[in-house]
Amino acid sequence: MMNPGLQYPIFGPEIQCPHCRQTIPALTLTDTYLCPRHGAFEANPKNGELIHLQSGRHWRRWNNEWYRQHTHPDGIRFEIHEALDKLYTQGYRATRVIIARRYQELMSGYLERSTPWRSGQPEAASARLYGLPVEFSPDSSEDPSWEVINFDLEKEPGVPVRYPYFRLFE
Repeated sequence: MMNPGLQYPIFGPEIQCPHCRQTIPALTLTDTYLCPRHGAFEANPKNGELIHLQSGRHWRRWNNEWYRQHTHPDGIRFEIHEALDKLYTQGYRATRVIIARRYQELMSGYLERSTPWRSGQPEAASARLYGLPVEFSPDSSEDPSWEVINFDLEKEPGVPVRYPYFRLFE
C-alpha cells in the first residue's frame, strides 16, 4: 500500500496561490499545484521553493505566508512600495525599512545616500529608500526567518508628514 502523503508535492494536497491567495489543489503524483487564474506552480523538494512555471518566479514559505525570492532590485523595491501604500491606507507611517541581508549587494546601487560630511552621520546610517532609513537584517543564522522574508517595515500610527513613497523607480 502506498503512503497517501507521497502522492502529493511537499506542501501537501493544497496551498494558497502566492498571487491571488485562493486555495489551489496539488496534482497527484506530481510536484505541481494548479491555479485556475495563474497556472502551474512546481514545488522543489530539494530547496523548499515553489516556482511559477510561466514566469519563473520563485517563492518560499514562512509561517504559512509565501514570499517571492527576488533576483532584481526593481522587484523588491516594488514590493516595498506596495507595503508602504498599504500602511498608509491603514493609517500608519513607516519609520524604517529593514531589508534581508541577502539583498544587500543587489540593493546597494539603488539606495539614496546622503553625503556623510554634510549630514554628520556615518555612511552606514545614511542609506535611504523612499525617504526612509534603511538597515539590513541580522544574518539568517541568527534569525532563520530572514532566509525567507524580504523586508520588514517599522511603523507608527499616523500619516507621513511628507508622503515620500510616490517616488517609485526614480
